[in-house]
Formats: sequence, structure tokens, C-alpha cells
Amino acid sequence: MPRAFPSVVIENLQPLIDGGRYPIKRIVGEDLVVEADIFKDGHDVVAAILKWRVLGKRAWRETPMNFVDNDRWGGVCTLYDEDIHEYTVEAWTDTFRSWQAEFAKKFEAGISDLRSEALEGAALIEAAARRARDRADRKRLSEFSQQISTGANSEIHAIARSGELEVLMATYPDRAAAAQYDPAPRVVVDRPAALIGAWYEFFPRSAEGRGDRGSTFRDCLSRVDDAQAMGFDVIYFPPIHPIGHSNRKGRNNSTACEPGDPGVPWAIGSETGGHKAVEPSLGTLEDFDWLQKEVRKRGMEIALDFAINCSPDHPYVKEHPDWFYKRPDGTIKYAENPPKKYEDIYPLNFRCENWRELWAEMKSIVLFWAERGVRIFRVDNPHTKPVAFWEYLIMGVREKYPDTIFLSEAFTRPKMMKALAKAGFNQSYTYFTWRNSKRELIEYFTELTQTEMSEYFRPNLWTNTPDILPFVLQEGGRPAFMIRVALAATLSPLYGIYSGYELCENEALPGREEYLDSEKYQYKERDWNAPGNIKDWIARLNKIRKENRALQLYTNLRFHDSDNDAILFYSKMTAARDNVILVVVNLDPHRKQNSFVYVPVESFGQMESDVYQVQDLLSGANYTWRGRRNYVELDPNIQPAHIFLVRR
Repeated sequence: MPRAFPSVVIENLQPLIDGGRYPIKRIVGEDLVVEADIFKDGHDVVAAILKWRVLGKRAWRETPMNFVDNDRWGGVCTLYDEDIHEYTVEAWTDTFRSWQAEFAKKFEAGISDLRSEALEGAALIEAAARRARDRADRKRLSEFSQQISTGANSEIHAIARSGELEVLMATYPDRAAAAQYDPAPRVVVDRPAALIGAWYEFFPRSAEGRGDRGSTFRDCLSRVDDAQAMGFDVIYFPPIHPIGHSNRKGRNNSTACEPGDPGVPWAIGSETGGHKAVEPSLGTLEDFDWLQKEVRKRGMEIALDFAINCSPDHPYVKEHPDWFYKRPDGTIKYAENPPKKYEDIYPLNFRCENWRELWAEMKSIVLFWAERGVRIFRVDNPHTKPVAFWEYLIMGVREKYPDTIFLSEAFTRPKMMKALAKAGFNQSYTYFTWRNSKRELIEYFTELTQTEMSEYFRPNLWTNTPDILPFVLQEGGRPAFMIRVALAATLSPLYGIYSGYELCENEALPGREEYLDSEKYQYKERDWNAPGNIKDWIARLNKIRKENRALQLYTNLRFHDSDNDAILFYSKMTAARDNVILVVVNLDPHRKQNSFVYVPVESFGQMESDVYQVQDLLSGANYTWRGRRNYVELDPNIQPAHIFLVRR
């Protein structure tokens, strides 16, 4: 008996992450471009389609793929459902087009006896008529079949090339022996906030900027309104849960805690509860619900910190002591990251004997807050827990709340950061915080946006965090703050700042990238409108981001030449070239810098002439530029960056 086997080879499908083990990522309304090598033995013509569907659905959606070059085919579809999809490629021998090409070659070569070829073509068309679902199409195909079976060679040649027949035959192809790429890869389609957003982090207890006492949830609206005025979309809170008393840290991480010291929010758990409770000094769960509603009224949403830390007073310590790491003497080990010590925190052991119970409890924490309306979680130190745990937790939460977004706060080895993104994290922290030179920025962001990483790793660029005050901000003063936030806001659709950044706070512990008098350990006194603040600068950046779609895209970042290593020049533009943005940044916070920059005018599409106008969206100034080579000059004390809108 003859063996059935596919007649077409499909290989080298892209995008594909680790052979299809992990899904790629898209947002609602975003295109998925798929390519594959498709070929077969002999000289027959091949046809191919791109297929996609929501995972678990029976029916596929389809769109034709087009030949690119050298057996490479490409197709594109748009994904509108916020869900997990699967996609694949199906290909088959296009018997009609193969016959069409063969008949044309023989006819044009002057071969007169083409009776057998005509009957072959008529049979192919009649078979398509039997497959046709539409009665009118069926009738028309039968007519074509009859005409070819009885016509002269010249008539057959003309009929075979008619557009009507080609469309009908493409509508009802013979796919009985089609090959399909298996297993079908997956794509996670998220809501737009997974890719586009500006985050503002602040401690609720410091909302009023008082140094003598803490604020409550009910005191946070002025801070929320200020963040809204600056154009932020997400309000991110460090842990809001009860803070432990045992081994509570004092100011500047001192092990001596003075009366009134509020403790570290990441030391979670007290007699009032654990991860499903709130710190009593902030208010109640009902107060948090009220604040969340107020934030949503303003078109923003709250992101919560999911920190899997337990103070010695956490209920888990008494209820589940087997969940923790033990010393040889039986006592529980506190957390360490040598030389740092966290005497106020016990880490959980995710490989303990009862790990299934522990994992389920951790998932229940996220579900608890998701049920209260929280849909964004910044996860603290995920690289210190098993990757398999995150796959379990994220999948479990998103099965019930598919709009949930997880941000991975992992400043660790590159491969672990990538693994976490593949495992399901929608966004990831990056090394942007320490990439300062032109070369470093170009190399790093080219990797992020132009390699396989762009399919699964969404960079959320943070200028600073409660843990990190970069040396560039310590040494560069106000201009450095303006430079770094301009870079963050334009290099990626996602970025964030930690409060105090807008005030250019940069007092550090000597020789360390850490804040002096950090509010991790104390109430922070601030004048939120202190002279020298850059709130207007940040507001302008966020307004520009929202008004220019090119800045809301991720993989469209391209770097261009400039003559000065202190001048970084890059562009972002839409595929239709209806929004073209050029960004020029002076990376030197201490000196005025100038340079010629080389504009990729050939990428803008057809230009009426080599003269065009660029409008600086930061200052409103207009400049007339000519051709590729143009001059820029930036004083960091006045305006360290240009964001140009190219006008035809």
C-alpha cells in the first residue's frame, strides 16, 4: 500500500522562540508577521496560507502568504482578541497554477498537440467545481471546464490566464495533501498597557511629604493628581501590607530601630496579617478600594508590588514553618545578598517538601488582589524563585484574569532575565539604568529591538528605583535627570520613574548607588514643588509620547550616525511614514555639545524635494533642514534633547 506523506516541506518558521516552547508576545490590534521556507520536489507551483486562532477554538482564520525570495514566504495577520492564540503555516501543491504554467510553456513553444494537457486542466477545474460551496461559482467553474475541454489551443491559453478563473481556483484549492507546520506555536495577545505606559512609583506613606508622620491611602490623591498632571498612566506602590516588628530596620538600614521608625515595606507580615492585608497605618482594605476607584476615575491604574518576603512576624512563620529555610540548629534563616543582610526578612523555600501547597498559596495572593481590581503586579526579585513557579503562577492567574500584567524586577544575569520573560512576564526591567555612553546605548537597544528578544522581552526602562540611584544622576545634577528621562521616554514605549526623580534628588551614600536617608526606612520629607524641579519637562515628554504613535511602538527604533560621541541620534516612525520622529540627545550633562547628524531621508518615503521642516516638539521651534547632513547644538542646562517631528 502506498504511504501517505506531505508533498511540501515547511521549515525555518519565524517568529519561533526556543522551537516553539515559549510563546511570542503581541498586543491587541498589533500585526503578526510570519515567514517560513516553503518548497517541494520537482517544478510544481506551491501555495501557502498563514493560519491563526484563539487557543481551544476549532475554526482557523486564514490569509494567503506571498513568495518573498529563494523559497521564503511571508504572511501577516492582525490579532484582535486578548487571549492566547496559536498560529501555523499550511502549504500544498497548487495543481492548477502548475498546469497553467506548463500549458503556457508548451503553447508558447509552438507545440500543437495539447489535447491531453487540455483534458488535464478541464479535470482540475471540474474538481474545483465539486468543491465549490457557492452555486454560482460551481456553475461558472463547470463552464470553464467545458470551454477548456473543447476549445482550441489559443482559446485555452487565454481562458487559463483569465483573472476570473484564477480567483475561482484560488478560492477552492485542492488541499487534500497539504502539509502543516506542527506543533503550532503560540502568541500571547495582551492589552495595550502591556506595551505602552508611563509608570510613577511612590510610597503611600510619604504621599504628603511629611517627615514627622506617615500618610494614608486617603491622603494620596494629591500625589496621584500630580502624577496625572505629569502624564503618567500607572501608579506603582511598593508593598502596602503589614510591616513586621521583629528586627525592624531603622534609618539608613540601621539594625537599631528607633521609636516611630516605620520599617521596610518589603518586610511583610505582622499580627494584623500578611500578604492579603494592608498596613494599618495606611488604612483599611476599604480605603485602598476607594483609592483605586479614584485612580481609575482619572484614567490611570494602580500596580502593586508582589514581594514574596516574610517578616519573622508573618502568620506563615507559625502556620507553615516548613515553608522556610532552616539553619542546622533549627532556626529560620533570614535573607542575605552578601554583603547585604536583611535581618527583618525570611525568604520562602520554593523547593520545600510541601512546595505544591506553598505555590498554590502564592497564586492565591495575586488572585486575592486581582479580585479587588488590581491588574498590574511588579514582582520583586523573581530571579530568586524557580522559573517553573512563575510559569505556574502567571498562567493560573491569567486563566481567570487574562488582562493581568506582570513586570519582572530582575537585575540579574541576562539569560535569567530572558528566561523569566519567556516564562510569561509581560514586561521586564533592563540594564538601561547603567547604559550611559553612546556605544552602550546603541548596542543594548539594538539587541532589545532588532533581535529575537523583541518577540518576547518588553523593556520597561527605569531611571531610578528606591534601591538604585545611578552614579550618572549623582554626578550630573539636574541636566542628567532631564537627559535620562528623555532617553527612557523615547527609547521604549514603557518607562518609569521613582518619586523624587522629578525633584532631582541625588544625595547618595558615599561611593554607593543608594539614596542617603532612603524612604525605604523612614518617612520622607519633601516639597513636591521645590525650585529646580523638572515636572514640566516630564509632562512635555509624556504629552509628546501620547500624541505620536511612532513613540508607542517598540521595534521601530533605529540609530543613525552623528559626528560626536556625546550626541545620540535615533528615529522612530510608523510603517505608513505618517508619523516620523527624530530624537537627538546630548549625553553629556556638563557641557554644550554640537554635531552634524545624518538623517535617513531615504526612509521617509517619497519627498517633494531635499528640503523639509522639522518641528522640535519640546520647544515648539521649527527648523528647515536639507538632505541628510544637518547641524545640531544642545546645551544640557537649557535643553539637552530635541524631539523632532518631520514635516513634509
